[in-house]
Amino acid sequence: MQRKKVLVVDDSAFMRKLISDMLSNHPSLTVVATARNGQDALAKVEQLCPDVITMDIEMPVMDGLEALQQIMKTTPTPIVMLSSTTEIGAKNTMLAMEYGAVDFVAKPGGPISLNLSDVEAEIVKKVVQASTIKVATLTKKREVQKNSSPQFNMNVRQQRKQSMKQDFQPFYDSGKKMSKQLTSFVIIGTSTGGPRALQAVLTELPKSIPAPILVVQHMPPGFTKSLAQRLDGLSEIHVKEAEDGEPFVNGTAYIAPGGKHLTIDASSNGYNVRLDEIEPPRKGHRPAVDVLLESASNFPAIQFLSVIMTGMGHDGKEGLQTLKASCNTIAIAESERTSIVYGMPKAIRDAGLADQVVDLEEIPTVIMNSLHS
Repeated sequence: MQRKKVLVVDDSAFMRKLISDMLSNHPSLTVVATARNGQDALAKVEQLCPDVITMDIEMPVMDGLEALQQIMKTTPTPIVMLSSTTEIGAKNTMLAMEYGAVDFVAKPGGPISLNLSDVEAEIVKKVVQASTIKVATLTKKREVQKNSSPQFNMNVRQQRKQSMKQDFQPFYDSGKKMSKQLTSFVIIGTSTGGPRALQAVLTELPKSIPAPILVVQHMPPGFTKSLAQRLDGLSEIHVKEAEDGEPFVNGTAYIAPGGKHLTIDASSNGYNVRLDEIEPPRKGHRPAVDVLLESASNFPAIQFLSVIMTGMGHDGKEGLQTLKASCNTIAIAESERTSIVYGMPKAIRDAGLADQVVDLEEIPTVIMNSLHS
């Protein structure tokens, strides 16, 4: 088997050596070069045509975000970002996902992470996974969003939200017990490639959607809040990181916090968020799609619409089997054509659980049509 060519980009010589050694030990990878900044990386990408790139975000001369954008414009290549867990680092990581990075690894320390070996298995796994992604899938993904300028959309959505302030009503009033009126839920599960897939779907949903949207995106603690804030600014619906005990309401997307399972709880006030950091990860994930879907199976009076999008593995398959056995649910799988990694949606398709298999850009329409049918 021919080894996949890797380019390692980091401004620290120590980090370049450490990451290169980690990756070179894997039988399917070979590090063909390293680069000390984004500008150096651009030249080596053109010269060597690597199959996959690891990219630090914070670098002098040209940082990782600018280099990422240039590479995706000229030579689309699967890129795994290395990012810090600071608030600024998390925001920049979400921008990187929006600009075309396929995944990221959070450094367990500062810019020079002396304990990077703690996440060695994760780095190797994600680089190997990224090396198998077809460039055509990356370009198709960008084609879906090519007419959508992130900053333009951000400005337009924020202006709409400002204009609606005079008509704004609180999302909930515990005295009115609004969540009791819920009859439908949308559940979305995704992993690798998920942030951009979520952007493509959530930004196209109207604020009048007659259901809350519950989202499980495989992501470590410290990043889901930035993801929610970014998507909230781009969307008509309200997007937030889920908080334990809050009631679900229509027109709001609740993103499971990294490190906590998201489940549905019922009380005298209706249906509420329940977060769990005690139950172990499922298939290596917390939050896990399976856990959310299994909790949904306890509420047969609710109509569920389950959407499984891009991601590696088969998280969501067992939960969907449980949900379909006890509740009325429609299951949608993202197509292979638009999935960055065709693992999770393929698993539910192959298991005969998918009622519809559709391209990413069609999912918002299918959601709305299903809720109104």
